[in-house]
Amino acid sequence: MVKIRLTRGGAKKRPFYHIIVTDSRSARDGRNIERVGYYNPVATGGEQRIVLDTARVDHWVSKGAQMTDKVRALYKDAGKVAAATAAA
Repeated sequence: MVKIRLTRGGAKKRPFYHIIVTDSRSARDGRNIERVGYYNPVATGGEQRIVLDTARVDHWVSKGAQMTDKVRALYKDAGKVAAATAAA
């Protein structure tokens, strides 16, 4: 099964996550099919917290990919941010 999940990067005590599309059997930081965005939980100042290509996520979900709970929450947050910037 194809999953959309997080893979960890960054330094010790400074996590940084890529949002990737991968086979569910591969390791957390293993081989991936496509990188669709990133999540920076410790973003400060002008740094962006979530960057997500929602069109590609929708494409993979239409093909049967499953999102993890955290990625689903980030997807909703990215949609809210996109709607707020479009309205402004």
